[in-house]
Amino acid sequence: MNAKTESDIRESAAADIESLRIVYAEAFPEEELMPLVVALLEPGSPVVSLVASVDGAIVGHILMTLCGIEGRSERVALLGPLGVAPAWQKKGVGTALVAEGLRRVKASGAAQVHVLGDPAYYGRFGFRADAGVAAPYPLPEEWKTAWQSLSLRDGAPTLTGKLVVPEPWRQPALWAPLPE
Repeated sequence: MNAKTESDIRESAAADIESLRIVYAEAFPEEELMPLVVALLEPGSPVVSLVASVDGAIVGHILMTLCGIEGRSERVALLGPLGVAPAWQKKGVGTALVAEGLRRVKASGAAQVHVLGDPAYYGRFGFRADAGVAAPYPLPEEWKTAWQSLSLRDGAPTLTGKLVVPEPWRQPALWAPLPE
């Protein structure tokens, strides 16, 4: 953790679900991410799930789902969702969760991590727009720069193909804006 915030990062547990509901409701009041989070946290799911806590209270969460690329043998990961309670945003909690998540998926053998998110935020970690690996569903044109990746192996070849995700991620609504 950085000097701004003293928090602990650990693997999530089943007992954390109610705290996660609060974190995601506060962090994303206009999105309902908990059905996805709960589905991804089913026993045996290929995920890295970490929580950040301060004085025993959960203030942040990150999921990284292990995936594949159609026609390739490399394992990759999909980062998301990442949620931090508003009172703890801009205090290093999200940064610490991303850094530890990247360390753990790299240790699991993942070659690359993908994210659909704010380029200004994720660019700080080295993520760059990725046109080589396609998202599981077509992205709106205005989201093209938000589809990013980060190689976890120095000198690794550029990966190409289509991201293959587990069932909870196979919902087109997760990959396109909601109709107004």
